Amino acid sequence: MTDDSSDAPRTAKAGKGQTMWGGRFSEKPAELMQAINVSIGFDRRLAVQDLAGSRAHAAMLRKAGVISSDDEAAIQDGLSRIEAEIADGSFPYREEFEDIHMNVEARLSELIGPAAGRLHTARSRNDQVALDFRMWVREACGRTIDQLRALQRALLAKAEAHAATLMPGFTHLQPAQPVTFGHHLMAYLEMFGRDAARFADARVRMNESPLGAAALAGSSFPIDRDDTARALGFERPTANSLDSVADRDFALEALAAGTISAIHLSRLAEELVIWMTPQFGFVRLSDAFTTGSSIMPQKKNPDAAELVRAKAGRLLAAFTQLAVVMKGLPLTYSKDMQEDKAATFEAFDALELSLKAMAGMVADMEPNAERMAAAAGAGFSTATDLADWLVRELGLPFREAHHLTGAAVKRAELLGFDLATLPLSELQALHPGLTEAVYGVLTPEASVASRRSYGGTAPDQVRAQIKRWKEILR
Repeated sequence: MTDDSSDAPRTAKAGKGQTMWGGRFSEKPAELMQAINVSIGFDRRLAVQDLAGSRAHAAMLRKAGVISSDDEAAIQDGLSRIEAEIADGSFPYREEFEDIHMNVEARLSELIGPAAGRLHTARSRNDQVALDFRMWVREACGRTIDQLRALQRALLAKAEAHAATLMPGFTHLQPAQPVTFGHHLMAYLEMFGRDAARFADARVRMNESPLGAAALAGSSFPIDRDDTARALGFERPTANSLDSVADRDFALEALAAGTISAIHLSRLAEELVIWMTPQFGFVRLSDAFTTGSSIMPQKKNPDAAELVRAKAGRLLAAFTQLAVVMKGLPLTYSKDMQEDKAATFEAFDALELSLKAMAGMVADMEPNAERMAAAAGAGFSTATDLADWLVRELGLPFREAHHLTGAAVKRAELLGFDLATLPLSELQALHPGLTEAVYGVLTPEASVASRRSYGGTAPDQVRAQIKRWKEILR
């Protein structure tokens, strides 16, 4: 998938056993060379982008007076016939032509004859593949944003239904303070919102067309790079021909955004796995997203969540692989860069499947409200509310209130009470200013209702954030 050819129009047709670039060579490549060099097995996924780039390039060459109207018409007709063959599965992909670019050009030559050789005027496979891959990644980013939005909408609907449903909030996976299930889900909606923003931001930076940079130095023909950029939906052409063919930042940035998104998916998947255990019992997933065991008939395993959790590794591996490929390459193109595509394709396949599966699981899951409410008050989760009451009502410094609350927790644990049922006499033994009023803040419901700071877990604050996100997602 490299081409250091000149700008001269190519009219020769490759014969049997010859390559499209074989004029300099007297022998064909060894079988092992062919095996390691060929990329049509994976870069055939760029066929749509390759045809679009060729159409735009041919139209520009005709407008610039580089090729005739008749030649352009023949090329456009041939490209349409190739598109139809690809669509119906009859296109003859052949390893002898190495990659999608040469496969298309060879087939075009078969269909329309010598005019096909004029298509590659002022173009190299170097800028051609940079264009095709950039367009594919740009489209993948767009699809991913749509899928992230679908997941956010699923989270939003579930959060709205459970804006006041109690559950324990955790730090160190230990009960910390009561929150609501809706608030917990909205945390993930924020994460996926940042993911969508990262992909959108990456799309802005990658939306420049490398077509016309040719092999590395630009072209001596009077080409109009602004014309092809507009035709292909780019904001502008890239500004440096060397960078145009050497750059794979767009793929690295997209994979970095994908890796972060996959991490968020993995965290949510991990919570689903934990929540479905009998020890937690916080949520249920239907048969649609669970599987059984071949030996234990009682099992209902959250396999979809586990697989989403595992697929994060594919995204991180793809980013790492491409980073390693690119880290030591001098300008401009090296054949190493052929290894940029397969892992990127696989990574986005995994991410898109994971996003769809997670959206399905979020819509499918049903919380066990009673179980979560009971757990919300466990582990002395309203201790901070007691400390806050001491500060607010008695004017104690927070550190003193913190110490007294710790002593109250220790006493309650020793006597087998929780804070909400610890006798007032025990509390007053710690500080005589404590009154019956303190019990009004020691239930999970009261704790949650009091957290009314912006972004807090109070149900009215959760509903305010739900309203905000409805506007964003609209």
